[in-house]
Amino acid sequence: MEVIKRKLKWIVIALLFIGIIPILITTYEVIFSKNQSVQFLENYHPNVVFLIISYYFFILGLGIFWLIRQLILISKLKNERIKAELLFLKSQVSPHFFFNMLNNLYGLVAKDTQKAQELILKLSDMMRHSIYEGEKETVTLKNEISFLKNYIDLHEMRYHKEINVDFSCDVDENKNVVPLLFIILLENAFKHGVENLREKAYIKMSLTTSQSKIIFNLENNYEKTENSSGIGLKNLKRRLELIYSNQHELAFSVTKNVYKVQLILKNYD
Repeated sequence: MEVIKRKLKWIVIALLFIGIIPILITTYEVIFSKNQSVQFLENYHPNVVFLIISYYFFILGLGIFWLIRQLILISKLKNERIKAELLFLKSQVSPHFFFNMLNNLYGLVAKDTQKAQELILKLSDMMRHSIYEGEKETVTLKNEISFLKNYIDLHEMRYHKEINVDFSCDVDENKNVVPLLFIILLENAFKHGVENLREKAYIKMSLTTSQSKIIFNLENNYEKTENSSGIGLKNLKRRLELIYSNQHELAFSVTKNVYKVQLILKNYD
């Protein structure tokens, strides 16, 4: 491969050198001849002039072709890099949640078989959505809402305390959205809110659509801890930058014991 590259390099240099010979000759004649001006290629045979001009057009076309080809290659490489990065970010969505649920299943199977069966079905639907739907560029809002509701149901079955989760939807379910965006924000609400509160834990969530926007709002109470926010929000922000660049708004509001977040996706369909 390196040998071929070196040969191509010398071929290009030779072609360029041949191409500038007439220019060098004309420049020499202008500088050292007694003529006040010299016409380009005036002393050459018409056939030679035609060949030289044709050669210049060939070099110009070759240069334009090479430039376009390089731009196409750069664009393809950029797209492949973005796809690879998005695939990597998607693979990090909620892995510990599935492990926690499987651990809960282990203890629940012997105590409450019917509840364990319900949990297994919901967990299976979630895993199917995360693996197969998550690979797609977009999914319907109907599927994404079903995924979020299964996630909420599983958490409500998991905890041995009362929690209040209110999820309201006013959407066109046939509209499309990039999968596994909202789940990161909901997961944080459970992880940093519900799990740390002994009582009166709540999550209030809404999803609405307009002609050109998806609006997702989430509010939860929490108790301050020393835990870091992890990679979830970083991954979400990076995915939004790659997919909805300049077409999204992500805003956070933190008061004494209440955490609010709003995600707006613009021109989504």
